[in-house]
Amino acid sequence: MVSDGEMELLISDILSIYGYDFTDYSKASLKRRLNRIYMLDKFPSFAEFRYRIKNDAAYFSRFVEEITVNVTEMFRDPSFYKTLKEEVLPVLATKPLIRIWHAGCSTGEEVYSMAIMLEEANLLQKSLLYATDLNPSVLERLKKGIFPLSQMKQYSENYILSGGRNEFSKYYRAKYDLAKFDENLQKKMIVSTHNLVSDRSFNEFQLILCRNVLIYFDKPLQDKALALFDESLENLGFLALGAKENLKFSPVARKYKQLANKEKIWRKTR
Repeated sequence: MVSDGEMELLISDILSIYGYDFTDYSKASLKRRLNRIYMLDKFPSFAEFRYRIKNDAAYFSRFVEEITVNVTEMFRDPSFYKTLKEEVLPVLATKPLIRIWHAGCSTGEEVYSMAIMLEEANLLQKSLLYATDLNPSVLERLKKGIFPLSQMKQYSENYILSGGRNEFSKYYRAKYDLAKFDENLQKKMIVSTHNLVSDRSFNEFQLILCRNVLIYFDKPLQDKALALFDESLENLGFLALGAKENLKFSPVARKYKQLANKEKIWRKTR
């Protein structure tokens, strides 16, 4: 098992060699994930684990994939998507160009969900969906638009509960045990690596979604990410977080008003 002191050594190594800063990640969550990969890959000692991370770039990519959290699904929390559809999209529809940022998008299920919603609202053609994550390998999966067919039943149920208008199967082709999503949905996606810890704002958006990422950050890092989103969001734009996340106690909270139905969506009011 990796001790607290060993974890601090690794965090320091990773920052100095690769520029990935895990300093303010939740220590309990990070330690749990470190121990999981340490045991999974059967390292006989911490020294060998540390050596491999420092000297094997290919292994480090695997390490990042295991350490960063990639749990997602299409139309996750259908009531959240219903609120986006009914209260946010009509506002975005008044804009000449809609820019949406999915921060920490993982393998992209939520980005495809958004593209489908925009398509059904006849807004996709004037939208740009920026999909970013720390982890390059999950972004490769997003670009392919291929997901396990076994998940489509759950996704279809979520889609219907969120107010979807069509047969969900309209949006993908099934081949063997995989579902390949319509390439027209991908045309408006701009996919790039971005580190919420160290990278700067890169555009101005009307809607930013960062769902179920901040729960893995300590409070200082949460505040830093929220300040980045505030800098990147135009006035009267919308910020959406995950079900267990909150803007309430952050330094930017006074600039935001939560939507009345209590979904985790806030509007920037100043």
